[in-house]
Amino acid sequence: MRHTICLNYNEVTDIAPDMRITMYNSGHALGSAMIHINIGNGAHNLLYTGDMKFSRTKLLDRAICNFPRLETMLIESTYGSRNDVLPKRIEAEEELIEVINETIKKKGKVLIPELGLGRAQETMLILEEAMRQNKLPKIPIYIDGMIWDINGIHTAYPDFLNSFVRSEIFKDNNPFISDIFQRVGSQSERKKVIEGGPCVVLATSGMLVGGASVEYFRHLASNKNNVICFVCYQGVGSLGRQVQEGIQEVKMSIEGKEEDVKINMRVITIPGLTAHAGRNELLEFANKSQPRPNRIIINHGEQSKCLDLASSIYKLHHIETNVPRNLETIRLR
Repeated sequence: MRHTICLNYNEVTDIAPDMRITMYNSGHALGSAMIHINIGNGAHNLLYTGDMKFSRTKLLDRAICNFPRLETMLIESTYGSRNDVLPKRIEAEEELIEVINETIKKKGKVLIPELGLGRAQETMLILEEAMRQNKLPKIPIYIDGMIWDINGIHTAYPDFLNSFVRSEIFKDNNPFISDIFQRVGSQSERKKVIEGGPCVVLATSGMLVGGASVEYFRHLASNKNNVICFVCYQGVGSLGRQVQEGIQEVKMSIEGKEEDVKINMRVITIPGLTAHAGRNELLEFANKSQPRPNRIIINHGEQSKCLDLASSIYKLHHIETNVPRNLETIRLR
């Protein structure tokens, strides 16, 4: 922490005699930023997007696309392939509400594994609005894991949120502490949720690689009336990805012993709720960025997705594209 310097968006900062950086909103999570690097007193300008979202969500404004100068862009490609065209946001939200309503009618439980930062808060805003508009019945919505603590950070920094959420917090109408949400803070409380009636559970981690979500999954997986709903990216090799791809039985450690857990619950994936830009958003960002870069480097995606996005950008805009391998060096100029 002693070596940390906090920067605001749009604040130009020297990091070397001939290099300066500026942070711009990337729309991905609270305080997430793209980094614009000015090299050699303007000789070359590089934008590193990191994770980004180029559409407005219930939580955040979309990424910035106007810059003073720009020659090279380094962009993510998590959803970069031609098969990653995401549905409209409103359609994805309606699908989530529909899945919950169908499950509750069957007296089942809905488990939503969440990334604690940003992704969970987005889901909470969707559920809070749906409950307020009577699109959902009055059912318990349980919050387990790091999510609750991260809600406090969102409340402490409303200036980074979109205008609607910011105004609600300033009006002392904070949606993150709505009465519809109940915090689960102990093993005994978790047991009550598992043994109780129909409900929605938001729990970390989002890829079922640890945390409270694994515990709920172990207990809920065998009941065909329950649903696990994936709303965030599932990394290759994670338990979440295996479940998403249709595995029907998994070995899990239970009180020090390995047991086979049958997966009878419904498995639903709603990619339209991701905090990453979909393929169309990535193409739109490359198209609308001003000034348009001379070169676009694609990373942060499975190799096939990087190559697919690079090919599409080149065909559409005749911009030089590169998909570097790990440890490969690229000369900017």
